[in-house]
Amino acid sequence: MLRRLTPVLFTLLVVVLGVTALAARPAGEAPRRTADFVVLAGVAGLRWDDVDPQTTPTLWRMAQEGSIGSLSVRSGHRPTCPVDGWLTLGAGNFAAGNGSRGAGSCQSVRVAVEQPDGIGANLPNQASVVQHNQQRLPWGAVPGSLSESVRCSVAVGPGAAVAAARPFGRVDRYAARLPDDPAPLLGSCVLSIVDLGTVAGEDPAARAAQARQADADLARVLAARPPRSLVLVAGISDTGLPSRLHVAVADGPGWERGWLTSPTTGREGYLQLVDLAPTALAALGRPMPDRLFLGRPAVAVGDRPADLPSALAAPADADRESAAQRHVASWFFALLAGAQVLLAVAVLPLLRRARRHAGPGGPAPVPRRVVATVELLLIAAALAVPAALLADVVPWWRGDHAGWWFATVTALLVIGGTAAVRFAPGRDSTLGPLGAVAGLSTLVVAADVLTGARLQLNGVVGYSALEGGRFSGLGTVGLGVFIAGALLCAGWLAQRVRRQWRPMVVVAVGGIAVVVVGSPFLGADPIGAIALTAGVSVAAAISTGGWLTVSRLVWATMAGLALTIGFAVIDLRREATERGSLGRFLAAVGDGTGGLTVNRSSSANFETMVNSPLTVLALAGALLVWFALLQPWGGLMRLFGIYPAMRAAMAGIAVGAVIGGLLGGSALDVAGAAGALVVPMAALAALRVLDHSTDRTQPGDGGPANGRPAAARAPDRPADAGRADAEAGDRDGASGEAGDGPSGEAVDGPVGDGGDRTPRVPGQAARVSTAVVPG
Repeated sequence: MLRRLTPVLFTLLVVVLGVTALAARPAGEAPRRTADFVVLAGVAGLRWDDVDPQTTPTLWRMAQEGSIGSLSVRSGHRPTCPVDGWLTLGAGNFAAGNGSRGAGSCQSVRVAVEQPDGIGANLPNQASVVQHNQQRLPWGAVPGSLSESVRCSVAVGPGAAVAAARPFGRVDRYAARLPDDPAPLLGSCVLSIVDLGTVAGEDPAARAAQARQADADLARVLAARPPRSLVLVAGISDTGLPSRLHVAVADGPGWERGWLTSPTTGREGYLQLVDLAPTALAALGRPMPDRLFLGRPAVAVGDRPADLPSALAAPADADRESAAQRHVASWFFALLAGAQVLLAVAVLPLLRRARRHAGPGGPAPVPRRVVATVELLLIAAALAVPAALLADVVPWWRGDHAGWWFATVTALLVIGGTAAVRFAPGRDSTLGPLGAVAGLSTLVVAADVLTGARLQLNGVVGYSALEGGRFSGLGTVGLGVFIAGALLCAGWLAQRVRRQWRPMVVVAVGGIAVVVVGSPFLGADPIGAIALTAGVSVAAAISTGGWLTVSRLVWATMAGLALTIGFAVIDLRREATERGSLGRFLAAVGDGTGGLTVNRSSSANFETMVNSPLTVLALAGALLVWFALLQPWGGLMRLFGIYPAMRAAMAGIAVGAVIGGLLGGSALDVAGAAGALVVPMAALAALRVLDHSTDRTQPGDGGPANGRPAAARAPDRPADAGRADAEAGDRDGASGEAGDGPSGEAVDGPVGDGGDRTPRVPGQAARVSTAVVPG
């Protein structure tokens, strides 16, 4: 009884530790009131490479004294055109204009502004814009939420009027252009929004002239700023494709010489456009409409370099990397999907001819060199994504031909990783390459997460700051690779211990992985941690063999629910600004706005499924597994029968990857990333287990000292190949696990019979046939 309860108790212990780790959050201070006035100055298109001491001396001095960061200008439209950027600023949420525009372009839009009384203004189209954002877009943005949160606001310029207009279209104070003496206007309300113009195009001279004019207007604003005021300067939008990161500078009491960040990014030096509205309200000490704002107040953190050119090198380099990442990522994943599909097609005839025949008949085996070459290609394909992640150690994006530099670095890393697996101990065993590839992949992702996820941010297989979805922790592709690698490692290790200890090995390895994924200090992905917990629970439940019975399913479900409920309860008890994604969703369900979150997630899942090349990887991998590897001639069922822990690991990967993708709004991307690692390794292991299907053993014929039979050498195989696996197979057979049936299929034998169902031939009772288990 105690032995049966041990895995359950151990799982519950890991769940408790997981909840504790996920509940811990980095210490942070709630934003305090720091100003009596806030001035938001926007320059559409302004980037950090436009800022220098000669062209923009005012902004240069302001950046030297204040806090700086890279601004992601995601809005309800891509690219974020100036009107979309100003609307998003005023909404504190992803918003967009309702005017017609070309796909991927930013046409000049004239804002209709009426001034009936000479004091304020009115935007006659504001009602239709609000209706468009409420009914046609999934974020529930209400343009004008920022101005509705203060008693009085000022707008200077048409773009500022778009941001400052209340939902019914009224602008409290308005000036079409900056007055000669703007002090009385800026001091008339606690919030002022100023349109400093646009910096557009790619011609350096034209951009410099536009930036110089914006800087001159900024100098007049700073000269007229009210006492005890916070001035925020932001590159409020893109002006066309490709999207870029933009300038963000904060200057005022409490904002000296730091990096700007916010809870929505969780990374020093980065904030989002939706964060500016709550930042202004927090600085003024005003309550904010949490149900309407997606952004969170920004703060100044860390000690940036005292030398401003050195400090600006970081955001400028991030802008170059993020600009290069999108183009390179699109062709990398397209090539990876194509290569893996072609490799899957090439594996099919090898699977058909891999099973050796005991008699003199049968097709000739595939030449050993061909099989060895395909195995190396399978290893290389499985290592492609971890190698692409590791390639970001080298600054490939700084060269003139960024794509070629990335391809060269990635190819060298793939070759090095393949060579390491090829010459690793146990390379000739069935599970040797699988364990080595899984270990390398898990190590690469875990090392990156443990060191701040530097390779994830703006990496080709990471996430882009331009997308505005994630800025820290573990990304979608990294989550898929880590789930696959961690569970394959758990299955590989579990297969090497006695059957009764296998659930505990899976739970121990999986529990560590859950903490890495879900801890706010590390992976910062609670949805991923919940999905991985479900996968670990399923894997642990069937790691000893057999099927997913009702009792095992209940155990797995209870473990996943325990972690989910525990983390949800703790997350809900936090302040609204400190909650994670799970806590915010449950709070939205409680106040009746949960439908917006479900709508966003559904839209994101559909868009990702249609547009992502990882969907092709996921579907191609599923087709190969279902129509080839799981067929009687495919070898995977035989592999699962001989190695029940590997079957458990792959089942857990499927569960965790699908749940993580659907709940995280990334559809099949997590499954595609996991499949890029798992499917090639499953094909390689299936090839090898079929190649060993007719190995013969004889009692007393060179067997180990304990009397167990040792593997006889098969044709064209090394003399020692399969020796360790024969011992593993004997160990499983003695425990009543998988053996080899008369047709070569893996079967479950009764306790004590070793799974040996081969018919005895009269006169040869001493000769038996068992599966040789390569390990």
